[in-house]
Amino acid sequence: MSENKAVKASAAGGRNTLARLGPLPWIGPAVVLILLVVVWPVVEMVLTSLHKIDGLGIDYGFNGVGRYQKLFDDPRFGQVMVWTVVWTVVVVALTMLISLGLAQLFNQQFPGRRYTRWALIAPWAASVIMTAIGFRWMLDEVAGVFNTLMVDLHLIHHPVAWLGDASHSKPWLIAVAVFVSLPFTTYTLLAGLQTVPAEVYEAAKVDGATPWQTYLRVTLPLLRPSFLVALVINLINVFNSFPVIWGMTQGGPNADTSTSTVFMYLLGQTDIGESAAMSVVNFAVVIVMVLLFLKVSRWNEEG
Repeated sequence: MSENKAVKASAAGGRNTLARLGPLPWIGPAVVLILLVVVWPVVEMVLTSLHKIDGLGIDYGFNGVGRYQKLFDDPRFGQVMVWTVVWTVVVVALTMLISLGLAQLFNQQFPGRRYTRWALIAPWAASVIMTAIGFRWMLDEVAGVFNTLMVDLHLIHHPVAWLGDASHSKPWLIAVAVFVSLPFTTYTLLAGLQTVPAEVYEAAKVDGATPWQTYLRVTLPLLRPSFLVALVINLINVFNSFPVIWGMTQGGPNADTSTSTVFMYLLGQTDIGESAAMSVVNFAVVIVMVLLFLKVSRWNEEG
């Protein structure tokens, strides 16, 4: 009997210990993973930015804010940040606008809807760097199919180096970035549209609302959660985008088409400390951008 009581007391003690720990045993592995995958790299990135490290990885010791000063004194830094802002705003705006129209279209019943939905997955299924390289070859001045087609149609008199300078390449970079961003955004918005109850539209119709009024006052407000998720993820992804620009222009010529992420990679070839400083700037910009957006959009406010 005494042994049974001891076993029961031990089991009760174990249960009490687990109860005191609360959800920690369940979320503990996730917390450890976040610390290893997110927090630790950020700390290492900040520490690296405070050291002078050349492109070969030789550490010359603590340099304070010297790498940041060198970064901000770089004449290319200003134009890179301006282009990064333009790139992010234009790509995200076009992606959200086009995706909203495509989601509305795919939410309707029409012949061949299943196949058009499948076709939209193609840019998502393919590697982004592979897509970028494919477009680079299509736009090639000598062997590119786009130049051949344009010349054959007499739209241009001679082949054009579409990726040879910033004025020609930037619109193409934006177009390709929008192209690869459409599938995820469209399907996110489409999922949001399909959660809107049909009874809401019937009630709006009974109340005499026009289709445009129904869209503005019923569809868009109910689509807001999905829209915000797609917008925030697109802001982060486009701001940090690397494959499209690197695959098509490698940030050139003279870093004219480099965003801050591509510029960070270019700096790492000669000065790892300065590249880490650029990484810290990028990280800070993303955090501030998301916090400001969430505050302005009142993420936690119920409609």
